[in-house]
Parts: sequence; structure tokens; C-alpha cells
Amino acid sequence: MNNRQETSGIKLYPILVPFAWLYGIGVWIRNRLFDWNILPTESFDIPVISVGNISVGGTGKTPHIEHLIRTLSDASFRIAVLSRGYKRHTRGFRLVSMSSTATEVGDEPLQIKHKFPTVTVAVDANRRRGIRKLSEQTPDIDIILLDDAYQHRFVTPALSILLTSYERMIYEDKLLPVGRLREPIEEKARANIVIVTKCPEALKPIDYRLLAKHLNLYPYQNLYFTGLRYDELKPIFPAENTEHITTEQLRNEPNDVLLVAGIASPGLFAEYIGKYTPRTQLWKFGDHHEFSSKDLRKIEDWITASVEKGGRGYVIVTEKDAARLLNCPRVSSLLKRHLYYLPLHVHFMLEQEPAFNNQIKESVIRFQRRVIQKKK
Repeated sequence: MNNRQETSGIKLYPILVPFAWLYGIGVWIRNRLFDWNILPTESFDIPVISVGNISVGGTGKTPHIEHLIRTLSDASFRIAVLSRGYKRHTRGFRLVSMSSTATEVGDEPLQIKHKFPTVTVAVDANRRRGIRKLSEQTPDIDIILLDDAYQHRFVTPALSILLTSYERMIYEDKLLPVGRLREPIEEKARANIVIVTKCPEALKPIDYRLLAKHLNLYPYQNLYFTGLRYDELKPIFPAENTEHITTEQLRNEPNDVLLVAGIASPGLFAEYIGKYTPRTQLWKFGDHHEFSSKDLRKIEDWITASVEKGGRGYVIVTEKDAARLLNCPRVSSLLKRHLYYLPLHVHFMLEQEPAFNNQIKESVIRFQRRVIQKKK
């Protein structure tokens, strides 16, 4: 089975090839400066787990961060998440609160905070400073999860997790700007764990073996496969929208359902809703899109037209879009009564979840023991 996007679906324009060479040389030099200790890296006494990728586009970092939070919380670890807060309008270190907005902290940190209110979430583009401030302001934390930090080599993580999407496998891709790779594929060697994400349920054992063969990992690296599974629809604003619906109920909707997606890869989202109703309209926006007043008015107009035709005016957005809309002052009462989002979670293939969870917990415990021994 192969429904992947060859070389990420980007045409290989010959004029871009020299730029890819130059980019690759620059990345190679930067990485060697770190490897040769010419550029400084910093280790911390608190275990840091880095989650990231070597390609641009959606690989499912946030759902995997959320899985790590659940796994480590179940083991009674106190967790903090540090992100750069992509596309926020603020700078420096900032703690994320339940009243924060996406423009203040970024949509993904806000999503994590609302899903796990007791977890400390912070944003800072300078990860070293962010880790220090987290350690100072919340000294009781046991672990820091670094979001989208594979290229942030100024911090030496206790464990490095590299994600690659099944839809755009890194070994079929090219360096920017020809393809989507931020780094040459050889840089996957820095990872302790590699996860192939967004795997379809229909993969066969031979497919997994071929993926492992092409990735050609080192013996010290562990390989896992995950897919994404959607949960039931939820209203973004439950106080204003008291009509709780299920995806199954969409089969009875006589008119179109509007899907709004401001994410890198909305295909799975649209495909999932399409299983329950073929009557959908998909409005695609750029990844991390900040909804303008004009965007929201268009959605309001769609709702009004749907209701006038006898429909319910259901508008379904992705979980990341819900985070951007949640505390947005431009969202009207009309929108609040019709907006739903579709939560998702990570599902491990091949019954690999226990092995993954154990590796994470054991890595943290080993790190903590080394720190204790070093201080004696």
C-alpha cells in the first residue's frame, strides 16, 4: 500500500537545485560545529525530551507530545512543556495560562494547556533560557518536553524523538527549497527514537518491514509506527453551544457541513468526516492561520445560509484551529453556537505502545539516577 506524496508533492525545478546544495552545505557546517564542540551545547540536571522532525509540514508533533504527557503523568512525573510558540505576537519567555490567546502564546501550546490544565506550559524561542526559567519558576517539575526542537542543538536532550510522516517519508524527500527537508536525511542519526506517524490502518506486515528497511536506522535507535485516531465531536464553546452531536449524527444532516482547516495537512481530517457525510465543504487555510474578521464573517454568512435552507449550520474545525478560536475576541455569539472541533490522539501500530511507554519512563529514570550519582 502506498499513498504517500512522492518528494512531498513538490515539483523539482532545476533552478532550485543549486540553492538546495548551498543550503545543505550550510546545514552540514552548522551540525559539524556542534559535533566538534565549537558551538556550545548545554545539558541540564532535569531530563529533557526533545520531539521534532527534519522536514517542514505536519508530522503530528502535538498529539505525540500529548501522548508523552499522559504516559509520564500516569507514572506520577511532574511535567512541563516548552515550545517556541510559533506565530505568536509576543517575545521572550511566557507561561501559558487558560486565559492566554493564540496570538500571545501560539496555538499548539494553548491547545496543550487546555487539554492538560495542571501541566506547566511555557513558550520561549531561546530554549536554554526557557529551561532555566522553568526550573526557577517551577522547581518541582521532573521532566521538560521540548516541542519542535530537533534542530535546536544548543540544548543536549536526555532523549531525542524524531517524527517522520508516512505521507512524506524522509528518504523520498529532498532538501529545501527543492523538497521539504530541513536537514539531510543522515542527520536522523541524532535521534534515539524514530516514529513513522500518520500510518494508515490498512498497512500490512510487509509494509512495515519495507519502511524499516528504507529508513536504515542504527542499532541504538528504536523504530515505532503510529496513526491518528479521532475522538467524538466537541463544541468549542459549550456554554453557548449546548447541542452535543456525534459524527454518526452527521449522516442525518440534510445540508452541507462546513469543514475549516488551518493546518499543514487537512486530508485526514476531511477524509474522516467524509466517512459520515459526503455533503461537506472544506475551507483550507494556511498552517497556523490567524482568522481575520473577514474570515469569520464568511463563516457566519455560511451558517446563516445553511439555516435558511433547513440545515443546522454545523461548522467543524481541527483541534489546532479550535485553540486559535477559543479566546479570540472576534468570535461572535452566532459562531459560538455552531462551532465544533474534532479531537485526536495517537494510536500505536503493531501493539508497540507498551514498549514505547516503557522506553520513555526507563530513559527518564536512568537519567535521574545518573544525575544523583554525579552529585555524590
